[in-house]
Amino acid sequence: MIADRLNRISESETIAMAKLGRALKAEGKDIISLSFGEPDFFTPDHIKKAAIDAINQNFTFYTPVAGIPELKEAIRTKFKRDNNLDYETDQIVVSTGAKNSIVNAVLSLVNPGDEVIIPKPFWVSYADMVYLAEGTCVFLDTRVETDYKISPAQLEEAITPKTKLFMFSSPNNPSGMVYSEDELKALAEVFDRHPHVYIISDEIYEHINFIGGHASIANYGTLFDRTVTVNGLSKAFSMTGWRIGYIGAPKAIAYACEKLQSQFTSGTNSVAQRAALAALLGDMKPTYDMRDAFRKRRNLCFDILKSIPGMKLNMPDGAFYLFPDISAYFGKSYNGQTIRNSQDLCMYLLNEVYVVTVAGSAFGNDDCIRFSYATSEDNLTKAMNRIKDALMKLS
Repeated sequence: MIADRLNRISESETIAMAKLGRALKAEGKDIISLSFGEPDFFTPDHIKKAAIDAINQNFTFYTPVAGIPELKEAIRTKFKRDNNLDYETDQIVVSTGAKNSIVNAVLSLVNPGDEVIIPKPFWVSYADMVYLAEGTCVFLDTRVETDYKISPAQLEEAITPKTKLFMFSSPNNPSGMVYSEDELKALAEVFDRHPHVYIISDEIYEHINFIGGHASIANYGTLFDRTVTVNGLSKAFSMTGWRIGYIGAPKAIAYACEKLQSQFTSGTNSVAQRAALAALLGDMKPTYDMRDAFRKRRNLCFDILKSIPGMKLNMPDGAFYLFPDISAYFGKSYNGQTIRNSQDLCMYLLNEVYVVTVAGSAFGNDDCIRFSYATSEDNLTKAMNRIKDALMKLS
């Protein structure tokens, strides 16, 4: 009965784990969720005011498919100001969240049988988007010891005549790694030798960067004319529910995304677009305050986790996740539960100490699990100590 294309994809595991956590919380369990990539801060007041003003001014009708002109102009300003990328407004498409932006680009670029290179670990939806487009994923392995970064040699070896696209995020979800300017330049040199390969650069965590100086790969080599730069408002401005994402892209790709979007969602929510305008052109202090809070939380979690025997982790430079290698616990047991993989460990932590995490298998690395530290310091302290106690019981 259900179309075959749905068999190519699976439900997002981050959403699935959040569902389990909510079900146990409804039963009265003291659940602490470290599963969702959602800031726990409120949307800044000046952004909310812009939305209220839009409603009071009856700005509630359909909007142009690619975004209202004033927001596209603001995005153009933002790209130039923050990324040194000079997109024209007809190269910009506003969508219902960055996820919508990415899938638009994937469906616009990938034909059946095209190869798409994706470094591991990757955001949960990348691979399923490629499968939905009937493309073939080519995964590149990384390790915690190298901060989950690929090398130019790995990239060179993976590219074939069938390669159509390379997808990655920096800062990265789930690892928190950040590619430096020099590292991106080195990758760009590889892409320069292979002009048939396009790039989707997911930069949604741009402003949650603890080392400063965010770098966009579209700035290097010949890549501006074949890179789709993706961003949005969810993370940096704590606007997850507002659903605003956008791209800067070559005109042909931008037009293709607009054409596709015209048959799916049409124009993005009118009120949210006015709020986005205020976010991009307004006071950035709330964003920087959130970033500083995330840095403090990262350090808190890292200090506790690094004291746990068998836990291998690196210090992430951005986003709000830790992605430790927990394979040392495979084969160990407690209270009738044996840990064989990352999913087992997540279920053990959920059932034993009521902490919700996400298995690394969802991100392409079954040796790891993901902790989101986008919650309060009190919650994080309790959760990290619960995790430590649960892992110390395994033998």
